[in-house]
Amino acid sequence: MKTVYDVNLRGKVVLKRIDLNSPVSNGKVIPNPRIREHAKSVRDLSEMGAKVVLLSHQGSPGDEDFLSLEQHALLLAEEVGKPIRFVPDVCGEEAKSAIKQLKDGEVVLLENVRFMEDETKEETVDEAKIVKELSPLADYFILDALSVSHRKHASVVGFGGKLPVLAGRTLVKEVEALDKVSKGGNVVFVMGGSKVKDSLKIMKNQLNGKNKFLLGGVIANLFLHAEGKDIGASMSYLITNDMLKHTDEVKEMLAKHRKEIVLPVDLGAKMDGKRKNVRVGEKIKGEILDIGPETAKEYAEAIKKAKNVVMNGPMGMYEIPEFSYGTKEVLKAITESKAFSLIGGGHTTNALEELGIDDKKIGYISLSGKAFLRYLGGEELVGVEMLRKKTK
Repeated sequence: MKTVYDVNLRGKVVLKRIDLNSPVSNGKVIPNPRIREHAKSVRDLSEMGAKVVLLSHQGSPGDEDFLSLEQHALLLAEEVGKPIRFVPDVCGEEAKSAIKQLKDGEVVLLENVRFMEDETKEETVDEAKIVKELSPLADYFILDALSVSHRKHASVVGFGGKLPVLAGRTLVKEVEALDKVSKGGNVVFVMGGSKVKDSLKIMKNQLNGKNKFLLGGVIANLFLHAEGKDIGASMSYLITNDMLKHTDEVKEMLAKHRKEIVLPVDLGAKMDGKRKNVRVGEKIKGEILDIGPETAKEYAEAIKKAKNVVMNGPMGMYEIPEFSYGTKEVLKAITESKAFSLIGGGHTTNALEELGIDDKKIGYISLSGKAFLRYLGGEELVGVEMLRKKTK
């Protein structure tokens, strides 16, 4: 991919798609790693002397967090260390006037692109209003958010046929980290959380005789059930969320790759209102909310011997102190390992902070959520494909 560092952008107008989508509490946008990371790339472009026009979104129509980007501009400016003008317009006269007035190194953030009805109409991205109105004013389009690159939206891929396209710093770092593990071999994947479908896709794509999967959370419960083990009250979660439809697929994986798939040998269950550690195979009179201490030790040892480690999803309900043990031990092992480590998923990155784990000892923390999972699952991401095709 051709990147922002491969061309001279001084004096050039660049449309840069970033992802400022943030957690919101009572209408207030919460500062977060995504804003901090994008600020670095915005600062880079400003220092290069580019005229920077930022495109982003917050929430989706109908959701509580579907807000203006005015607060984001203030938070971003604080991180960048220079003013960022917010323009309460996406591609009308006010937006176009602001772009025309830009001086070298100045930055504007336009209004939430999802305020435009045709932003998400996949069949007409090339003809979307934002593309038609803003393309004539710009010299380059920069895609700098892997987190939205799986979406065929106007502000993600619509400019590909109108302007020269470049990959931004944040996207490049993310793709390099993902490629390092997904193509490097000898990877220990720590898979937990509740996104069973996504986890199974990654397993199908990455079970190759060299990698190893350490399972926790809901995905572990499904695999234990497929092996005929009792999972107590956790069975109702699998039924309610229609996860038993994957049972045959799981059994097939176990038959072909059992040596690569490591399941818990003990579990932390909520029984009589408190935690009890039980051996796998015993009758469980409660709900499984964590892996057990023996499993945590076994997983930690595997992680410390690994060349590359990927973690997506906690080992249990880490938000409840007595069931945070497994997740904490696994994360500690990752920070102590000499392996290159990649962590993704909102709950996993939240766990780092809540459990007091030093994130500086993690190789790379992904900002990409769903796109992170899809990339590891072997899916093509339309935004990345656009960059690769247009820059060959």
